[in-house]
Amino acid sequence: MAAPHQPTALSTLPAPRAPLSVQALVLNASYEPLCVVSGRRAVVLLLTDKAVPVAEGDGVLHSERAEVHVPAVVRLTRFVKVPYRATVPLTRRAVFARDGGRCVYCGAAATSLDHVIPKSRGGPHTWDNVVSACGRCNHVKADRGIAELGWRLRQAPAAPTGAAWRIVGAKRMDPRWRPFLENGNDDLDEALWGTPA
Repeated sequence: MAAPHQPTALSTLPAPRAPLSVQALVLNASYEPLCVVSGRRAVVLLLTDKAVPVAEGDGVLHSERAEVHVPAVVRLTRFVKVPYRATVPLTRRAVFARDGGRCVYCGAAATSLDHVIPKSRGGPHTWDNVVSACGRCNHVKADRGIAELGWRLRQAPAAPTGAAWRIVGAKRMDPRWRPFLENGNDDLDEALWGTPA
């Protein structure tokens, strides 16, 4: 009968962060941001010579004969023409980023989305009709238009533009991505990084 497993000093150490659970920014050959991929996909792009590392990440993968640093940013070796949609996808995070995380009606911290023209009255779910709102304003407005309440929008909602908006949906924004994503839009910079550029 084998002896029971005895814990060693190595087994009591905290587990390091898995290098493949991180994300990497992918740039086109022209340094234009394309998308965010997993650390695993970034390493595969490096090993197949489809990309080169631009900024080193935190992890290192070891094999029998080699070690590969998991990159934070990779650049494709060949230019890829990507047919992007004309508009940025309409997501909760993107709307909050566009509106600076503030209620468009009163300026308080936004906690929900609101349709300027309510959907029950035929309002579309589009960039020019969806805004961020605080819970109080959203509750007071309910199923009414802003004209009925005598309210005004601080700024007319519109679809955002620019390459940096393509990656707003990333779970975690790595600070090493910032030089490649800055676009002069202070609202986006503040939403992504916490401080204006």
